Parts: sequence; structure tokens; C-alpha cells
Amino acid sequence: MTTVPVLQFEHVARGYATYVRPVIADVSFAIGRGEVVALLGRNGSGKTTLVNLAMGMLHPDAGTVRLFGLSPTEHPVAVKRRVGYVAEDQMLPPTMTVPEILAFHRAVFPTWDAVLERQLLDRFAFPVRPYPIDVLSKGQARQLALICAVCHRPELLILDEPAGGLDPAARREFLETSIQLLNREGTAILFSSHHMTDVERLGGRVVVLNDGCVALDEPLDALRESHCVAMIPRSSGVSSAAIGEVAGCLHVRGVLGEWHAVFRGPPSAVADLLRGSLHLADISCTSVPLEELFIELLGDERLAGTGAA
Repeated sequence: MTTVPVLQFEHVARGYATYVRPVIADVSFAIGRGEVVALLGRNGSGKTTLVNLAMGMLHPDAGTVRLFGLSPTEHPVAVKRRVGYVAEDQMLPPTMTVPEILAFHRAVFPTWDAVLERQLLDRFAFPVRPYPIDVLSKGQARQLALICAVCHRPELLILDEPAGGLDPAARREFLETSIQLLNREGTAILFSSHHMTDVERLGGRVVVLNDGCVALDEPLDALRESHCVAMIPRSSGVSSAAIGEVAGCLHVRGVLGEWHAVFRGPPSAVADLLRGSLHLADISCTSVPLEELFIELLGDERLAGTGAA
């Protein structure tokens, strides 16, 4: 019996009239029940576009988006009743009070868990008084958005930079609460974040977007253990194209007087492969932290008076 993915993108493309190239060119990946997936990419790489496609706020120009096997634009109510969503710039009605917001969500979601609501309000020491939303602090507004997103026990929780602007302690509390409450019940979680510490603490799998496509899709443990960065002097005469043709190479960029290349494989094996393929002795390969690997994979070239080969 085939299990239907909780969320699936198949050859999805989406552009905007003001851009020459589509923001999303060809993206395919799926998320299963209980998976925690971190969505990474530079600003403008299409993370929020993908989230908006999943939420049915945008239509794809090509390809298909499915949640629980359903189109989010053709079956918006059926899909949204099974999804929780929190975004960095999410706006709750500013003139409504906290009790009014909670009462509205109780009425909308038949699966609303009043016990969980009370637990979260107590955990956050949240003031359930007739305060309008616009007098809450940024942290309190984000906590309220999380309560509204999780208390109906969604099958998929989507977090789009939800902890941006919060201090480190509040950010950690916010994200860990999300994971602890839902992932233990088999809820799938897709979250985007620029904070690599959040990703390393919470993400079970990493999907990296670059140039409108999926540049990397790996379990976090495998990403840590089976990728490395090779540093090759540009003075060796080896071109970036030649390095890119070596098996396992994911990305090459110039950094001052060196080529930095991200490879799939442990450092010792990659170094031996490069020495044999490029006939060079002066090659350094090393494992790097996730944040540095992310920079190497997606960073711009930093050259100092040397022409790119």
C-alpha cells in the first residue's frame, strides 16, 4: 500500500511579472508523516513562494502541489483544516482581542483541543484578558499565532521564518514548543529559518534551494558526516569547470586565491579522488559546520584581483 505524502511538490515552477527568471524553476520533494524538514536558501531563493504555494495563496505556473493528495487551491477548506501555519509577518486582526481570536479558532476548527490551549497559555504565561492584538509585544503575538496554529492538532505545521526578530531565548522556546507538541504525534513540520542553530537543533532533514531548484536534499546527520569542502589553489591552473566535473561535486566558487568546492563524501576520500582526477598534490579537504557548509554552497565568489577561470 502506497502512503500519500503529507506535502508534495512535483516539478513546480512559479514566477512573477517583475522578474526575468522564475523564482521557482523546477522543485520536487515530498514530506512524509512525522518528518521535520528545514527549508534553506538565500533571500529571494523561493522559500516563502513555496510556502505560499503549499498554503494555496499562489497557483503554480507549472507542476503540481499536493497536501494529503489534495490541491490546496481546489480544496482550500479541506486542506487548511489539517494544516497549522505561522509566518514572520503574519498578521492577526489588530482590533480583535485575545479571547475573541481564540474563540474564533475554536469555532473554525472542529478538532480544537481546549486542554492543549490551556496548557500553552499557562506555559507562555499568556495574559488572556480583553487586550486588542495590536498592544501585544512581538513575542506575545508570535506565541498567540503558534497557539492558533497547533491547538487543532494539525497533520502538517508550516513555519515560515516564524521566530525572526525574537531574542535567542524566545526563539528557542517558540521552536522547541512546536516540535515537542506536534512531532511526537506524527505531525510533519516544514520550517524555514536563517538561523543555522535552529536548523541543527530541530531539523531532521534539510532541503536547500538555489537558482530555483533543489540544490540539496539530505538528512541532517548525513549532511554533517558525508560532505566536505575542498580548497584548491587557483595558481594550480585547474579551472572551476574541471573541478565541477569530478564526481560528487555540488558547487564551486572562487574565494580570494583558492577554489572552494563542496563535495559529497568524507574529506579523506574526496582528497584522494581529487588528487587522482586533477593530478594535484596541494589539496585540502575538511568537514565544516552546517552554517559554513551553507555559505560555501550558496555564497557568492570573493575574488581579489584574480580572474575567474
